[in-house]
Order: sequence, then C-alpha cells, then structure tokens
Amino acid sequence: MPTDELAAWLRLLETPGIGRQRARRLLRAFGGPREIFEASPAAWREVLDGHKVCEALAQAPEGHDALVERTVQWLQQPDCHLLVLGDPAYPQPWMELADPPLVLHARGRLALLGVDALAIVGSRHPTPQGADNAFQFAAALSEAGMVVVSGLAQGIDGAAHEGALSGPSGTISIVGTGLDRVYPRQHHALAGRIATEGLMLSEHVLGTPPLAPHFPQRNRLIAGLGRGTLVVEAALQSGSLITARLAMECGREVFAIPGSIHSPQVKGCHKLIKEGAKLVETTQDILDELRWGTTTASAPRTGTAADQTPPDDTTPEDPLLTALGWTATTLDALQARTGQPTAELSIRLLELELSNQVVRLPGQLFQRQSSA
Repeated sequence: MPTDELAAWLRLLETPGIGRQRARRLLRAFGGPREIFEASPAAWREVLDGHKVCEALAQAPEGHDALVERTVQWLQQPDCHLLVLGDPAYPQPWMELADPPLVLHARGRLALLGVDALAIVGSRHPTPQGADNAFQFAAALSEAGMVVVSGLAQGIDGAAHEGALSGPSGTISIVGTGLDRVYPRQHHALAGRIATEGLMLSEHVLGTPPLAPHFPQRNRLIAGLGRGTLVVEAALQSGSLITARLAMECGREVFAIPGSIHSPQVKGCHKLIKEGAKLVETTQDILDELRWGTTTASAPRTGTAADQTPPDDTTPEDPLLTALGWTATTLDALQARTGQPTAELSIRLLELELSNQVVRLPGQLFQRQSSA
C-alpha cells in the first residue's frame, strides 16, 4: 500500500467523531480514503447531513504523522500486514457483519483466515477443570482441522490458544489493543507464539492501550469470524454471554459445556443451553452439528466435567472419588460422607492431587478432575 493511501486510511480511522459508520458512508460516497480528503467540506457535509464532525475532517488528528511513520516501520517487520475493507485478503465472514472493521492490523499466518474456525470463550477466572476443558477441546478441534479463535484474555482464552497451538491447525487471537502491545502482560510469551505460529488481529491502530470499551467491541469480531462459538465456563454476568449473543445475531452456532448446578462458573452456560445453545460433552458433538466433513468421524473425542464412563467398566472406582462426586466439596463434607478420619482423608486427597485426579480450590475445597 502506498504511504499516502496508508496515511489516508489511518486519518479516516482516527478522526475524532467519525467512527466506522460515518466512515463507511464517506467511503461509499467518494470511493476511497484519499478521495475523501480531496473532496470539499461542502461535499462532506452533504454526505454526513451537515454534521459538525466535518470540521474534524479538515485537519489531520494530533500525532498523525508519527502514527503513519510507526505503522510503516511496523509493516516492514516479517509477517506484519495491513488489510482494509474490500482487500482480497480481508476476512470474508466479517463482510457479513453490520459493523466490520475498516482497517485490520495482522501479524502472523494470513492463510489461517481462509480456514474454517470456531471461537472458544469463557471465564477469566476458570476452575482448573474449565481451563483443562478449554485446552483439550481446542487441541481436538485443531487436530480435526479447525482454527480456534479467541481473545487472548486470561483464563479460558489463554487455555484455548495453548490447546490450539498444540495441534496442527493453529489459532487466531483478536485483541483489543494495538498489535505492538500485549494485554494482559502475563500473555506476552503466548502472544509471541501466536504471532509466529498462528495469527494476531486488531482493528486498533498501533499504540492503542487496553481501554475498557474496546473489549466488548472486539467480541463481535470473535463471534463473527468462525462458524460458531463454544462457551466453556461463564457466570451469569459474563462478557462471554455477550459474545454468544452476538454469534446468534450473526447466524453462527452457539455451543456450551454444562457443569455442576451448584457452580456459579457455569450458570451462564446453563442459561445459554436453556435459550437454545447446543449442550456439548465432546468435540465430536460440535463437529457433528457443523457437519464437519467425512473425515471427522475419526476426530478425537474430548471429555468435559460431565461424568464419564471409565474405559474398563469392570474396574471399581476409588471410593473417595465416588464420595467426592463432581462438585467442589469441603473436607468436612467428605469426612461426613465417608466416615474416615480427617488425617487419613487429607493424605488420600494429596495422593489424588499428585495423580491429577483431584484439584484443590481456594477456600479449602476439593474438586474431581476429569481426563478431558
């Protein structure tokens, strides 16, 4: 892209008060960003019904030249790209959205935009079982040939990205900052892996900090890029439910993993299931619903927190695991159920922790861990 065209796109994107909706009206009227700024203020006012933001179009935003220079330098780095609305490489699923990004910064494997994808979202503070479910579902989807999309947030997002990177199909991260920043900082190494092995996307210019309004906006892109959205764990007041609603609104499938009726972490998932989301227990449930090719019959079947039948039905289950069930439980409750002394229970629980069959939660709670 010529520098003057790049400068025009960034100016249109950054002009105060314009926004994506008015920018699209201007683009429809004049054909391109350079043509917009070559037009007269009178022509702008005619397109925007005399709106006062036309005054802002008359001069470049503060710091514009520095942003253009920084973007030019960034684009010189390996695998850094700038896609604009109408570009042949622009994600086609987003062309169906009511509010697609005008400009898209991308870093990594652009070819992943041509592969069918599924979004995985959920709590920023998941249970250990929830994080494991996200990892295993993402890994199995990647093995089946689907790209996993998520938002690089802590918790379920990070686990989903990690799981997808363990398979051959990779992952796409859609972030709410400029691509020269990483948020949260704890995911700096993960973001580096995604930029190398997967794909990072942002509709925000370089240098954009993690502002709160950007993340709900980003959710529409996560929901709209794939063929569906899987919600792993979500409380009733969760951004993941917003993503699921946006997925429904743009005609995508919504899937949810159930859990204990006593866990606040899955009440959002149960709400989605009541509203028509598909309850899933295995990756194959998703692949079947999406009618994913004839080769998916052999795709890995992935478990969740739901009860699973042991491979050998004749092998008796550990009595303590039976007493623990699948709901987070206190040591006192286990003592009451089993009648065993607290000291013996503590030793046995530690053994089960070390063998990854039980996890210890905050508040001295213990929860069984399934092998997803």
